[in-house]
Amino acid sequence: MISHANEIAESVKRILETIPSEVTLVAAAKTRTLGEIEAAIQAGVTHIGYNYIQEALPVIQTIGSRVTWHMIGHLQRNKAKLAVQYFDMIETVDSWRLAETLDRRCANVGKAMSVLVEINSGRESNKTGLLPEDVDELIRKMSALEHLHVEGLMTMGPRFGNPEASRPYFRATRAAFERLGGLNLPNVTMQYLSMGMSNSYRIAIEEGANIVRIGTRLFGER
Repeated sequence: MISHANEIAESVKRILETIPSEVTLVAAAKTRTLGEIEAAIQAGVTHIGYNYIQEALPVIQTIGSRVTWHMIGHLQRNKAKLAVQYFDMIETVDSWRLAETLDRRCANVGKAMSVLVEINSGRESNKTGLLPEDVDELIRKMSALEHLHVEGLMTMGPRFGNPEASRPYFRATRAAFERLGGLNLPNVTMQYLSMGMSNSYRIAIEEGANIVRIGTRLFGER
């Protein structure tokens, strides 16, 4: 375990040295042990992302507010109460019904939540997220919600294959990000563009990402 912790520390160091200082590294922690996550934090990771609420809760309850917690997986509305309670940013808002539910849950506990709207930039039927042409309408509606602050966009892009193949998807998301930023909607500030994973984060940064979500390249293969 000590040697693996050292490997994680080396990986974190290497990635932090190779990404610009204005880019936030979110460690994608799905299936990782508490020890692995602690090793990443010790090495300088300050943002942790989870795909599933139930997996995240015991870790968040143990580690607490030492780091910023991101929800980076598809969020079901029946989990909105827990998401609001435990996470600092929800990156995967993809419908009005979910946005409305999150706003109501935030109102119940007096919390303002930072959210990103997820774009299905590759138009992949097996992925969640809005089609690029539907994002403006949702964000205009969300701008009226009192407890949600729309702070940017998130997209997945292809997980495998040639990283260069992700570029058009990232470019399309960046175009939407810039267009929406020019609308000056209340409660909407296009600050964060979350794109790119272990396979594609370098391309994503070239195309404007300032949040990258990296798992395998930090922790090793699952």
